[in-house]
Amino acid sequence: MLNQRLQQKLLQKLSPQQILLMKLLQIPSIALEQRIKQEIEENPALDESAESEDADELSERDDIAGEETEEFEEYDSKDDEFDLNDYIDDDETPSYRLNVNNTSSDDEHREVPFVSDTSFHDVLFSQLGYRKLNDTEFIIASNIIGNLDDSGYLQRDINAMVDDLAFTQNINTSKDEILKILSIIQEFDPAGVGARSLQECLLIQLRRKDEDDNRNIKLAIQILDRYFIEFTKKHYEKIIKKVGITEDDLKEAITEILKLNPKPGNSISETTKLNHYILPDFMIFNNNGILELSLNSRNAPELRLSRSYTDMLQAYSESKKTRQQKDAFMFIKQKIDSAKWFIDAIKQRQNTLYVTMSAIMEYQYEYFLTGDDTRLRPMILKDIAEIVNLDISTISRVANSKYVQTPFGTFLLKSFFSESMQKDDGEEVSTREIKKILTDCLEAENKSKPLTDEQLTGILKEKGYAIARRTVAKYREQLSIPVARLRKEL
Repeated sequence: MLNQRLQQKLLQKLSPQQILLMKLLQIPSIALEQRIKQEIEENPALDESAESEDADELSERDDIAGEETEEFEEYDSKDDEFDLNDYIDDDETPSYRLNVNNTSSDDEHREVPFVSDTSFHDVLFSQLGYRKLNDTEFIIASNIIGNLDDSGYLQRDINAMVDDLAFTQNINTSKDEILKILSIIQEFDPAGVGARSLQECLLIQLRRKDEDDNRNIKLAIQILDRYFIEFTKKHYEKIIKKVGITEDDLKEAITEILKLNPKPGNSISETTKLNHYILPDFMIFNNNGILELSLNSRNAPELRLSRSYTDMLQAYSESKKTRQQKDAFMFIKQKIDSAKWFIDAIKQRQNTLYVTMSAIMEYQYEYFLTGDDTRLRPMILKDIAEIVNLDISTISRVANSKYVQTPFGTFLLKSFFSESMQKDDGEEVSTREIKKILTDCLEAENKSKPLTDEQLTGILKEKGYAIARRTVAKYREQLSIPVARLRKEL
């Protein structure tokens, strides 16, 4: 049975403009540049102010706009809820003031060359051409090289490769034949390629060096071949006892092992990989004891509405009579609205970034002056949110993947946020300060007798930091530092 009733609901919805702002806040400057380029490609009503237009293009565009204006008849627009002044800015900067021409034909123009280098797999394929292989063996070898990762390891199962060759190449082969071809590839340079494990990779390199009949190399081969697990866990006493050698002999053998390359593929492929540069979003300068903050210019690009689209909008608003003309008018209006929203979102993003970073700089003023980690105050997202009167989620988006350039280096903004811990004297310190003390202690330790977590806990308690051993272990793991046994050296 159908019935009618009144109901009240309290809903909170984000407008498209707010969603756009939230998405722009969480991306760094280098990604913002790509996002702006994408928006300009998708929305022709949006232009970059820095782009100059030729006089011929301007005159041609004016002629087209004039022809469109003459084609349409005037009509009474009193009934439409549309104000043309909202879309046409009388104070818009003239186009001639946006053009920069400070070059001459005599200036020397230099272009940055792009280096073209061969990849890791190309080097292996070139070596494959020197081997006498039949067609089937060449296809199998090419398949093996194609399955090597960037480090030079063959991670794919041999049986799975047999099935792949049968289904994709119609080649019936066996596991033994693939292993035979694999042994040929393992003879290629750099030494160690084609290995299926770290142990095999190191042994391939050592056996190639064994031609000199070096005693230390033979001992290193024996250790890796028979006692690899003990070696990785640094159970040196067990190795000395089982092999029947002295500690000096083991030390010399380990020295030979440390000369090897655990990732032979990287020695070639790293030259072809793209360099990932960090582009700071903020820059802090120390001007005679006074900190100054500036935004990266990429955070505040100069965007404007396309003049041709505003001209077309004016022309269609004065003469929209047929259905096609009204559809064209609505399309242009929608594109201009979208462009205005995007420009406003970029400006709000710039303001939010500057306000948030200013609050962080003032909060950590002593640290940015000295660069001393012990001056870093405990700071959480809520502290900054209360200062700038913004939501915690907004501060989190600003701090995410943003970098700040300081006189002491470039740091991830999120690294300045840390929990607080109270010392014995009641002073609150940052957990980052404790991690700095841990790092200093581990760098100064005796590598033959590294400090255990229990000993580190005692050292921190002597300095006034009363924390538990499990907390020390957690901080050590966050610093990517192994346990004492794995840090031991002979």
